[in-house]
Amino acid sequence: MRGKMDCHGLSDVGRKRQVNEDQFLIAELSKSMLIHQTSLSHEDHSRLFSGSQGKLFLVADGMGGESAGEVASAVAVETVTRYLLNTMPWFFRLEQGQELDLREELKATLEACQRSVEAAASAPGRSRMGTTLTMAYLLWPRLYVVHAGDSRCYLLRGGRLEQVTTDHTVAQRLIEQGALSPQEAETSRWSHVLYNCVGGGSSEINPDVYHATLEAGDVLLVCSDGLTKVVSDDTMRQELSRPQSAERTCRRLVDLANAAGGPDNVTVVVARFLTMEQADDAAAQSEWAEAGPDVTAEEIPALPAQVIVSAN
Repeated sequence: MRGKMDCHGLSDVGRKRQVNEDQFLIAELSKSMLIHQTSLSHEDHSRLFSGSQGKLFLVADGMGGESAGEVASAVAVETVTRYLLNTMPWFFRLEQGQELDLREELKATLEACQRSVEAAASAPGRSRMGTTLTMAYLLWPRLYVVHAGDSRCYLLRGGRLEQVTTDHTVAQRLIEQGALSPQEAETSRWSHVLYNCVGGGSSEINPDVYHATLEAGDVLLVCSDGLTKVVSDDTMRQELSRPQSAERTCRRLVDLANAAGGPDNVTVVVARFLTMEQADDAAAQSEWAEAGPDVTAEEIPALPAQVIVSAN
């Protein structure tokens, strides 16, 4: 079975904020060779590229007041890009028995972000700056999500929306301890208090790593809490289920957040993994124009409709 991937990201300042402290990143990992000189003919190409070594989908939501949050999220995303480029071999050698190595490298990526944000926080007025960071790494059909904070990753399969990540808020801790109901947590002041993030005045970070196996027809969403605080899971499920492009889905989700008051910056990244039938239908209807390249040329395993996600 073959499939197509259609992905898009969008960030908006919202209706109440003056500065957008969110950041996002969509990137394709590949290895390349820069040829300086050779007796062989390479059709005048000085740089050779291999096939894709995976995709990255990342959202960071900065905090700290003034411009500190904007700096924190930008530093974190820039650190991710540098760190992954310097540790590329881990992504090239993801074979059976090496999953634990990858999990540790993903955690180390956030630890590198922690050090970078700590260093940047030494500037006056930035001592408490920090950022959430939720990053999904896809090497089809394997999905790995590393996470700290209350940005979220969701997976839609068969009309069912699953939250992959767990919020690192005090409210979520109280839910787990039975001290708050999920409904009470929505309006609790503790829902805005993080106990784990990148920076934030703490010298420690404890990222979670999740793993899932994807199949054609799935939809992935990574977003900041500017969406999830004002748009219900059921509404998100309905929007992700619509036969529309990733770009249009991002726009509709941002518009819904702003229509609900837009109290915060809102950032969304959507990736649709289309079956060939969906891709053909979309091409005929021009709904998924400019969809990405083939996700895979190999057989995609058939999975039950229920999404199975493992943590750490």
